[in-house]
Amino acid sequence: MENVDLFYPSHIYNATTLKQEVFSWLKLEKKKEKLDDVHALKDFTLEITQGEKLGIIGHNGAGKSTLLKTIAGIYPIKSGSRDIRGEIRSLFDLSLGFDLESTGRENIMYRGLLLGETPRKIKEMEQEIIEFAELGEFIDYPIRSYSSGMLVRLAFAISTSIPGEILLLDEVIAAGDAAFYSKAKDRMSGLMSRAKILVLVSHDLSTISEVCNRVILLKQGQIVKDGSPNEVLQYYRNGYK
Repeated sequence: MENVDLFYPSHIYNATTLKQEVFSWLKLEKKKEKLDDVHALKDFTLEITQGEKLGIIGHNGAGKSTLLKTIAGIYPIKSGSRDIRGEIRSLFDLSLGFDLESTGRENIMYRGLLLGETPRKIKEMEQEIIEFAELGEFIDYPIRSYSSGMLVRLAFAISTSIPGEILLLDEVIAAGDAAFYSKAKDRMSGLMSRAKILVLVSHDLSTISEVCNRVILLKQGQIVKDGSPNEVLQYYRNGYK
């Protein structure tokens, strides 16, 4: 990424409900002040090369998740350039591509296609995904009948069955009960070790230190520190301004 600027359009924040409009007209509450576009990434330049496992840290609102989704191509940039070379796999929206009225088995196909796999390849992976998610006969039930834990297990099993050259993670996923979490953690470790590039957003500094070989610290959509994990984490813990 070179000299990238990204804005959240103001209409997202300025939208009002009918109730708010009526209350404002009746002078029961003050009319909302109009907000300007939010400058989420500011003249942002970042190069990540093969072999790097990059950790992204910073306080809430610093732009961490925004940066991750910009790298993934989800958020359009206003200016600057973005050049991604490699196949991206992202794990920050587990519910993406699910149809609640379809069965778990059908959703394996839908989600796999969304992740760029062929129908034949998805069919080959189907049984392994079902076994990993531990859903048994429920795999042929509509997923609207699933508990939240079952849904997370299925989503996690599908998303992590397809490796990528560039792996984007927003927080480490805690999926299901303790036994499944242990299995999920092992799966994540394998994915991270095989990725040519890893970009990890997390508030867990011990995970960042353990997994990453480079860390950047963000503040208000800009990089304020870039270096080794020890160097950047120490700077962050010392209460940077």
